[in-house]
Amino acid sequence: MSHIDPVTTEIIRSALTSAANDMNATLIRSAYTPTIYEMKDCAVALLDENHRVLGQSSGVPIFLGNLQVVTQHTEERFGREVWKPGDVWILNDSYIAGTHLNDVTVYGPVFASDDELIGFAACRAHVRDLGSARPGLLSNSTEIYQEGLRLGATKLIEAGEPRTDVIEILTKNSRYPRLLHGDLFAMIACIREGQSTFDAVVQRHGLETFRAARDDFYAQTERIERAVLATMPDGVYEAEGVIDNDGVGDQPLRVHVRVEITDDRMEIDLSGSDDMTRGPVNCGRAQAVSAARVAYKLLVDPDGPLTGGAFRSLAVTVREGSLFAAQEPVPMSYYFTPLGILIDLVVKAMAEVLPERVAAGSYGDSMTVLFGGVNPRTGQKFSYSQPTVGGWGAWDGGDGQDAMINNTNGALRDLNIEIMESKFPIRVNKYRIRSDSGGAGQWRGGNGVEREFVFVGEEGYVNLWFDRSINPAWGLEGGTSAQPPEVVINPGTPTERRVLKVNSLPLQHGDIVNTRTGGGGGYGDPAKRSREALADDLREGFLTHEGARKAYGAAAESA
Repeated sequence: MSHIDPVTTEIIRSALTSAANDMNATLIRSAYTPTIYEMKDCAVALLDENHRVLGQSSGVPIFLGNLQVVTQHTEERFGREVWKPGDVWILNDSYIAGTHLNDVTVYGPVFASDDELIGFAACRAHVRDLGSARPGLLSNSTEIYQEGLRLGATKLIEAGEPRTDVIEILTKNSRYPRLLHGDLFAMIACIREGQSTFDAVVQRHGLETFRAARDDFYAQTERIERAVLATMPDGVYEAEGVIDNDGVGDQPLRVHVRVEITDDRMEIDLSGSDDMTRGPVNCGRAQAVSAARVAYKLLVDPDGPLTGGAFRSLAVTVREGSLFAAQEPVPMSYYFTPLGILIDLVVKAMAEVLPERVAAGSYGDSMTVLFGGVNPRTGQKFSYSQPTVGGWGAWDGGDGQDAMINNTNGALRDLNIEIMESKFPIRVNKYRIRSDSGGAGQWRGGNGVEREFVFVGEEGYVNLWFDRSINPAWGLEGGTSAQPPEVVINPGTPTERRVLKVNSLPLQHGDIVNTRTGGGGGYGDPAKRSREALADDLREGFLTHEGARKAYGAAAESA
C-alpha cells in the first residue's frame, strides 16, 4: 500500500503521458516520409522495468499496450542483463510483434543515475520499403519472404554509437535508402527523448515516490475496469462475420468471437475463427490480443488512460495456426483486415445486453490504395500508399460519424491532397462524401467517401485492398446495413474494370482510379427518423432524394 497523496500520483501520471506525447512529437517532426510526418502512422510508449505501460501517446489503436511485446521478447531471449546504458534495439519480425514487416519497432532501456534499470522507451512506425517484391504492401504475397527483410531483436545503437553494419544492411535492402535512414534516426531521436524525459520525472520525484505513484494509478485503472465489468450480465455472447478473401483465393474467411463475462472478468475467445491462409491477411498473436484490447476498452473504459493496470481483468484466447496466430512462413501484409472485423464483432456480440454502450457496424477495413512507378519530375522510383476513411456505425442517440478513419488506425490521418499532388505523379479529381452509403435507421449510419485519382506519370501501377464487400457494416435494432465498397478503373470507358483487391495493376498516363468506401450501419427503426433530421441529410448531401425515398419511404417525401 502506497503512502503518497493523490495529487502527487496525478502529477506523475500526467508527466509520463506528457513525456510519451513529447516522444511522439519528436518522431513526427524528425521523420523523412509523409507516412509518418503527415499521416502519423506510428505509436510510442514508456514502460516500467516489468514491461508495463506507464504512458502511451495517441496513435494507431491496434498498437494498444502492444509495444511491450518486443521488450519482453528481447529479455526472454537474451536475459535481463542484456540491457545496457546507451543501447537502442530494433525488431520487425511479424511473428513476434504481430504486424507486417513495414512496422518497425525501435526501443531502448532507461536507467536511473545509479544505473538501475527503471524501464523502457519504445516506438513503432511504418517505413516505406524494406525490400519486398514490390514497394509497399503486396496484395498477392504467399510467403513472408516476399514481403521484405525480417529482423529479430537486434542492436541498432551500442553504448551510444550507431551500428553502421546493421544500418547498412537495412538501407541496402530498401529502394529508398535515404528515406529509411532518416526515419530510423527519427525513431532513435524519439527513444532518446523518452529516455531523457522518463529519467527527469524520476529524478524530480525520487524513485521510491515514482514507484508508489505508479502502483497507485495501476491499481486505480484495474479497480475502474473491474467495477464496470461487474455491472455487465454474466453469460456467453457470440458473433460471426467474414473477410471477403485472402487476396490470393476467392473463398471468404470466417471470423468468430466468443465473449464470456464472469463476475468482474471478460474472456474473448477467437479459437472458432478460420485457419491461417495462403494470402497476406494473416495476423500475429500479439496484434490479435491488441485488437481484442481495443474492443474491450471501447466497451469498458473508453475515456480512461492506458496504464499497466489495464486489461488485468481480460483474458484473450487465440488458437495457434489460426488467422489470429499465424506461423511461419505465411504472409502478413494485410494483418489489420481481420482485426477491424474482430473489434466490430466483439461489440456486436455484446449489443443485446449493453445497448447503451454499443454502435452498429463500421466500414471496418483500411481500404488501402498504393500507387507506384517512376516519377517523371525526378526520374526516381516512387510509391505512395494510404488507407481511406469511411462511415462508422450509428448508436442509440446519435448518427454514425461520416468520413472517419477505421477503428484499427485511430489517430492516423489522411495525406492531404496538396502534399500528395506535389510529391507524386497523381492528381485528385474528386474527394467527397459518398451520399446514401450509410445504413438507414432512427439514427443514420455514417457515410463513406468517393475519392478519384488520375495517374499522371508515364507508366506505373496500383495496388488495391478493399474488403468488407460480402459483410458490410450491419445495422442494429432495426437499422439497415450500409453500402459495401466499390472501385472502378477508368469508369465509363471501354477499358472500365471493377476490382476490390489487385496487385501491380498496370497504369498508363491519364488512367483513372475511382474508389468508394463503405458506410456505417444504421441504428433503430428507419420509420422513427425525424423529418428534421432527414431534411438536414438532404440539405447537406448525406442523402440524395432517390436514396432517401428508398431508405425512408413516405417520410422522405415530406422532409
